[in-house]
Amino acid sequence: MAHISDPHFTERVRASFERQNAMALIRATLPVVDHGRTEIHVPHWAGIEQQHGFVHGGVVGMIADSAAGYAAMTMVPTSVSVLTVEYKMNLVAPADGEQLIARGKVVRPGRTLIVTQAEVFAVKDGKETLCALMQQTIMTVVRSEKTTLADSERSQSSTRASHMDGSPGQGDNMNGKTEK
Repeated sequence: MAHISDPHFTERVRASFERQNAMALIRATLPVVDHGRTEIHVPHWAGIEQQHGFVHGGVVGMIADSAAGYAAMTMVPTSVSVLTVEYKMNLVAPADGEQLIARGKVVRPGRTLIVTQAEVFAVKDGKETLCALMQQTIMTVVRSEKTTLADSERSQSSTRASHMDGSPGQGDNMNGKTEK
């Protein structure tokens, strides 16, 4: 595996995961964070089922995307974050079990693009069954992750205050109309 550019990648990845409301919504956990690999676990519960009682394919995609994305994030410097560019996923069996486990890994690290894979397993009676395979391309970006709520509120407050004099704000033209 490639050189470890951030010796504190585990803490950075876990902090990012904690800020991801979508993962909290589906009750996901991140029990494994290693260099170039992560695991996300999701319990099977009624709120994520589709009409046949299996875990919905959208949830399977969410955890595959995040597990592989966080595997990529373990490989980048502190000043960099990652975003999914694309992924291709095959649902190979129903997501039928007490829990799902998404295992993401880096296939090819790069400075601007990182190729990853994820496998999602349904665990039933202690037995793992592969239910999805995913290949993904990740792009690196200058760190842009959501800041804490307090930081965000301070930023919004100072932006509002700076435009109370009627001067054009960001996205406003000189006529006071907002541009898209």
